[in-house]
Formats: sequence, C-alpha cells, structure tokens
Amino acid sequence: MSLQSAAQEEGAPERASWLPFARRLEGQGLELRRTGITTLQINVGRLCNQTCRHCHLEAGPDRPEIMDGETMAAVMAYAATARVDVCDITGGAPELVPGIEELVAGLVQPGRQLLFRTNLTLITEPGGRPLLDLLRRLQVALVASFPSTDPGQTASLRGRGVWERSLAALAALNRLGYGQEDTGLTLNLVVNPAGAFLPPGQEQAQRQFRRVLASRWGIRFNRLFTFANAPLGRFRSWLKSSGNLERYQGRLAACFNPCTLDGLMCRTLVSVGWHGQLADCDFNLAAGLTWEAGRLRVQDLATLPLAGRPIAVGDHCYACTAGAGFT
Repeated sequence: MSLQSAAQEEGAPERASWLPFARRLEGQGLELRRTGITTLQINVGRLCNQTCRHCHLEAGPDRPEIMDGETMAAVMAYAATARVDVCDITGGAPELVPGIEELVAGLVQPGRQLLFRTNLTLITEPGGRPLLDLLRRLQVALVASFPSTDPGQTASLRGRGVWERSLAALAALNRLGYGQEDTGLTLNLVVNPAGAFLPPGQEQAQRQFRRVLASRWGIRFNRLFTFANAPLGRFRSWLKSSGNLERYQGRLAACFNPCTLDGLMCRTLVSVGWHGQLADCDFNLAAGLTWEAGRLRVQDLATLPLAGRPIAVGDHCYACTAGAGFT
C-alpha cells in the first residue's frame, strides 16, 4: 500500500468519529516498539521569545522552565557513554538558555551529527553571535522554523514582524555559508501548517520554497521538512476555542497511514526534557507521557534503551502518522 493510497482509503477526513490511537493500533494488530537508538534529543526548556499559535509546548517569554547546569552535565555525560549518532538540541528557543554554549561544545564528538533548532529571530542578532560563531566553527547543522513564504500567514502563526526577521536571518546565514554548497554548513527548514489542516507533500513544498526563496530573495537552504501540528499545548487550546478540535483530530485519524510506523522518530530516539526526565519524543514530553511517570531521569541511564521497549502513545500520535507522516 502506498503512502498516498493509504490516506485515501481511510475515507473522508471530516468524519465525525475516530478511535483513540492505542485502540487503532490494537485493532489493526499493530504496535510501536523501539528499534536501535540513534538520536538523543535534548529539549532545553520552554523559554522562547515567541508565542506561536501552533506550539505544542506552550513556550513563551514568561516560561521559567529551562535546563540547569547539573542536568546539562548529566546529558553530556550520558551522550559521551551512549555513543548516539545524532544529538538534537531543541526548545523553546535554545539560544536563550544560559550555558547553551557549553552544552553544544560538550556534545561534539567525532562521527556524530549535532543539530540545533532555531526560530531564526535570535540566532543572527548581536547577542547571539558568540553562539552562532561556535555553531559555525563546529559545523553544527541548523534546523530552522520558517512556516511560510507568505508574510501574512507567518504573522498569523508567529506574530507580526517575525517573517521579516526570519527572512533577514536566512540571508545572513547564507552569507556565512549556511545552506551553500561545499561549505559543510547545513541549513534545513521546517514547515508546519498555519491552521487546522494537513501540510502539503514534502517534496512539493520543498520545490515551492526553493523556487520562491531563491527567485525573490536569493536565499538557499539544503532540505525542507513538513509536519502536521500536534493537537497539544497552545495549538490544542486554539483548536478548542475555535471549535476545530474534533474536526482536526478526526481529520488526522481519517488519514492514519500504517506505512508510516516503521519510520517514526520515536522508534530510534530518546527525548530528554529540561528537567532531565525521559520520554519517547518531544510530543510525548509535552503530553506528560514521560518514562515511569517522570521518575526516570537521564542521570539514571548508563546505556541506550534496548530494542523492543514499548513506546507510549496518545491521540496526538495521529499527527505523525497521517498521510505521508513525519519521521
């Protein structure tokens, strides 16, 4: 069954009823279990300079949750012994977290890829230059949120002025070599819908963004990823207040595609929260689905979790398994 046909066979996306995700898997004889772990994702906190409508963590300028130095040290010690292939730093806005430079430097290891997620509105500001210089020197790949080539859509999702600052940041990063061939400086974009609908196909979106950004502003990037908004946090609150929650959740469930299960990121990833608690992914972290109800922390791990460990699921998992899915 192809990815596209699987989504189509599920029927009309606006259907009124849908099964909880766990029952959906059970009913189809499916389950989610870990394979080999390759990625350590580190969420350093909910502090952010933006209050995006789609944010599953409800991050913002007033959020006090950030990773402290002790937890950062534990993360670096675990990463050194666990020998993961990829470390992925996310937030909030990681640029705002004290000690982030030490964490970045401490995670670098030969043969390992280091990813740093940014909303673009801080990374090229004067206060962010020491961090940017470090990221560039260590050839850390940037994963940048840039939801739309349309200023109005971006303003609706992220706030006024964000689009202009993001565009200026992309141009500045290009001038420093990010997104350019033969520099080794990777600049990937992440796109999510501006409302309660599914994203376009990834290849289609990549072609459109590449064409528009290059022709109008001379901006280049390496790859583009699309994903559906998870019905959690601030986005869930917006869905409820706008009367879209059931329709959106039903749309995701109607587009459930079992072909996506093998490639889901939760099968190969360990997520560490700002408090050191462990989860199967950043969405489970936001939903409070932490390992052993939060009692197990990164300080308690000596090795990578074994393959075969069951993965906690919730109805938000439909966001990663709808249509072509998100890995």
